[in-house]
Amino acid sequence: MPDARPAPRSSLPVRLRMHAGYHWRNNGHPLLTRVRAVWDSRGGAVFPSVRSDLGEVSVGYSGLSEGLAYTLEFTELRREQATKESARRTEGQVTGGQLRSPARLPDTDIVIVGTSAAHARRLPAGSSLIVPMRVHFVVDLDDGPEAVHRRISKREREQFSRIRRAHRWSWDLDSSPEWFDVFYDRYYRPTMFRRHGTRERTEAKDVAYECLFRTGRMFVLSQDGERVGGALCHWDRVGRVLTLRLLGVADGTQQHYSSGAFKAIYHFLIDWSARNGVRRLDFQGTEPFLSKGTYQWKRRFGTRVIQPPNHFGAKRLWFHVRRDTPAVRDFLAANPLLAETPRGQLEAVYFQDAERPPRLEYSAKSPGVEGIRHVDLDAFLAPTAQDRLYRPGRRKL
Repeated sequence: MPDARPAPRSSLPVRLRMHAGYHWRNNGHPLLTRVRAVWDSRGGAVFPSVRSDLGEVSVGYSGLSEGLAYTLEFTELRREQATKESARRTEGQVTGGQLRSPARLPDTDIVIVGTSAAHARRLPAGSSLIVPMRVHFVVDLDDGPEAVHRRISKREREQFSRIRRAHRWSWDLDSSPEWFDVFYDRYYRPTMFRRHGTRERTEAKDVAYECLFRTGRMFVLSQDGERVGGALCHWDRVGRVLTLRLLGVADGTQQHYSSGAFKAIYHFLIDWSARNGVRRLDFQGTEPFLSKGTYQWKRRFGTRVIQPPNHFGAKRLWFHVRRDTPAVRDFLAANPLLAETPRGQLEAVYFQDAERPPRLEYSAKSPGVEGIRHVDLDAFLAPTAQDRLYRPGRRKL
């Protein structure tokens, strides 16, 4: 792999601040992740506490701020799809101490607390799950290109073979600052806006240049000699881990999705990594809901599901159902998710009852997901005196 670094664009003090912030957000060193988890969930901190009403289901999220953009937003998107309405939010704040007393949180049908894994495991177990805040999808590359390709789903391999025959694609490295600028402005940002709209979450351009581009790997996808896509990856030289951080297609236009160019980026990254000394390719993460499109998309590429190798790996969601209503049951059945077992492994949880079959079309079949649990909603939602906070169907007075 090339080692020459592009020239810096910022002064040394600014670069040091950028790297400090980037490593605080992304570094996977066990000591740093533990320190951050403890700091982020400390008792004296103040956290957002948001009630989200939409349709006949209310969801409350309290705790780590990242959960607003990931977890709560996902529940709103799913409820919006079912009702064609927009969520109404009521915002407040809670302290770290209040997070440990769920009765003091907003009185909603579903209560979600984002906190450290240690704190989440101490919260009441009744009608509750411990859920990863995020999961990552990684491709293990130790056993060679052919074995790696065989792990990609048969349907995905066949689809890519067909579209590859129809296009003359090429895949190359390009470490020029000029390509970085074009990629960031005309590929990455338009693609993120197309996919997420005003909810897009992006890396600032100056940080991406300094902390990713100068020491990472920058790729370009061309079709008939014209650049149509690209990707910027973080490169961990010691661990030989390549992490996909930014990607996009030209102007974010639909034609590059329809042609298969967006999908081709993933296939070419896997092939290049398998042939160039990469031990693990990390496709980054998504929310732990099997109904999330990104979850199903990344699962197809022969990936293994892991806890994130950064501070998110030390954080969890306490997912508690406070009230039993038909709408709540509909939401739970429609959104199977990953949960943590008592042994700390990941399992897929499918909710069901006599009227709501498990949504098995949302597959959980991936290495790293150790099992599947079918949860009967009648049993899961049955009130018990020792661990239910409120009776189902009744509001706290």
